[in-house]
Amino acid sequence: MVQGLSLSALTASCNGGLCRSMPSWRRHFKLMSKSRISTGVERCGIWHLCRQSLFLRGNTDVVRQRNMRVEAGWLFKGGDQGLNASSEQSESANEDILIFFFQLDLATRVQYALNTEQYDVAQQLRNKLTEVEAEVIKQQEAKRGLSPKSEAQDKAISIIRLRADLQNAIESENYAVAAKLRDTISKLEAESLAASAKALAHENANYSFRLGQRVRHKIFGYRAVVCGMDPVCSESSTWMKTAQVEKLTRGSNQPFYQILVDVHADPNLLVAYVSEENLLAPEEPDLDRFDHPYISFLFYGMDAAGDFIPIKQLREKYNRPRHEIPYDPQDEGEGSDA
Repeated sequence: MVQGLSLSALTASCNGGLCRSMPSWRRHFKLMSKSRISTGVERCGIWHLCRQSLFLRGNTDVVRQRNMRVEAGWLFKGGDQGLNASSEQSESANEDILIFFFQLDLATRVQYALNTEQYDVAQQLRNKLTEVEAEVIKQQEAKRGLSPKSEAQDKAISIIRLRADLQNAIESENYAVAAKLRDTISKLEAESLAASAKALAHENANYSFRLGQRVRHKIFGYRAVVCGMDPVCSESSTWMKTAQVEKLTRGSNQPFYQILVDVHADPNLLVAYVSEENLLAPEEPDLDRFDHPYISFLFYGMDAAGDFIPIKQLREKYNRPRHEIPYDPQDEGEGSDA
């Protein structure tokens, strides 16, 4: 488990490659952290650590503006499904992004310590980074089922063993035990079938949208940018009930996307988790201004089509290739004629 190590401003070190020009949102918000490496043995969960270390402190003028916006209400309420935009808000997705920030910050600190020849500090930070990465893997496996194939295989082995026990119980005429075993086997068979379907979805995931792509919500109409993706819905059953996932045409076994919502649409929504069927790509390049506090940390900037270019670490996280804008020789010809 991760011990006490804070998340500082991610732009602390130019040597780590995370420094960029100050985005406009930082005029009103600051990433705050002043604590150092802890030598104690107190342990805490990784999200608790990030939440204590990374938070946004608002300017009073901005707070007033937010209150006025909230009083005005959300413009895209309702719809045929009786939902509102906040029903797809995801604290889990937000935590996932903050943990990713934390990993980036640790990597930056390690590089900075090496550059300044603080080798003892670099080793401590590297150890912390290793602990964080191991913890993240565990959480991903538990939350998203990144090894559903193994889960399906484990259940299949358990079923084989239980069937052997069932046969022994029948031969010994212990019918009460046999009845219980039969019920357990039926339950495991259903779970094994679900795990197999999930494994197949993970192996054959085909995403319609890519990291950094600008999208629009089909029902609520707000603009957003894709910053993460899952082959199937990985949220809790409570969240799925609130978001009425069961009413979706394709249900929960379709890609779901972590998206950053333009703060001008709703400053309270921030991060949403939306099904593929509820997202639309703009027909024409969207070059309008897009503001969100996470944009400058997850993306380098915009490409010629108005989409955002994900940083290398984000592409590696989701094992996604670098997107290249198709070359159009007609554009070059038009430019030369001019």
